[in-house]
Amino acid sequence: MNHSVVTEFIILGLSKKPELQGIIFLFSLIIYLVAFLGNMLIIIAIIYNNTLHTPMYICLLTLAVVDIICTTSIIPKMLGTMLTSENTISYAGCMSQLFFFTWSLGAEMVLFTIMAYDRYVAICFPLHYSTIMNHHMCAALLSMVMAIAVTNSWVHTALIMRLTFCGPNTIDHFFCEILPLLALSCSPVRINEVMVYVADISLAIGDFILTCISYGFIIAAILRIGTVEGKRKAFSTCSSRLIVVTLYYSPVIYTYIRPASSYTFERDKVVAALYTLVTPILNPMVYSFQNREMQAGIRKVFAFLKHS
Repeated sequence: MNHSVVTEFIILGLSKKPELQGIIFLFSLIIYLVAFLGNMLIIIAIIYNNTLHTPMYICLLTLAVVDIICTTSIIPKMLGTMLTSENTISYAGCMSQLFFFTWSLGAEMVLFTIMAYDRYVAICFPLHYSTIMNHHMCAALLSMVMAIAVTNSWVHTALIMRLTFCGPNTIDHFFCEILPLLALSCSPVRINEVMVYVADISLAIGDFILTCISYGFIIAAILRIGTVEGKRKAFSTCSSRLIVVTLYYSPVIYTYIRPASSYTFERDKVVAALYTLVTPILNPMVYSFQNREMQAGIRKVFAFLKHS
């Protein structure tokens, strides 16, 4: 049952300073276009090239879809708000934004772990890779990603919808996120905070540890059997991926490990920007555009478009 008496929320955005709105608008627009076009290019390249229909690239395709959903659920509304000065969002729109953002957050965390495991199997057990990471295993892992992400999103969205919002209705953030909404609730939020804490421990911290363990085994294997040049390239790849993973997990863990009462809006809006705006741009650059097979696949797409 929906106990809310608030029919819409006011979103204050990244900054309350009018002189910064133009810069923030341009910055956000560029981020969205780069993230959307970069991830869409990855999707098209993988679908168009049969040679890229392997578990690793299917995971990259899924990651690209998740990043597009994440940015599209947040940035267009934020841009529209700054363009028209209509800074309200309906209750239903806020809950929809919360659901899709929370879904993409959960999906991305689990995907990072699966992609690290895929590389662990490929490097540590190369002769058994095709047997272990076959299409059935890939389908099972991606189904698990979807199941975890949907369950996580439904739980948090449903728990928010059972709260009473009787005013104020001003969200000091640039989108509808869990903790700013909890701060506006007129009813107890203890259950919500417990579930956020459980999700942070199991999804964020748990997946981060598993991802780091996989990369640790990869680095150990490279040190044993790799050539000097191979070690250099592998370390470069592993370090760049670990940086992206750390940039994603760290602010998520920091944000959701605390109770809503300790949420500081000005600082935490900047922290939230790391995992909502920055990571969707970095993912294509680190995971896909540095890959030779992906580069070849992208060139084929451009060649097809040129001659069509």
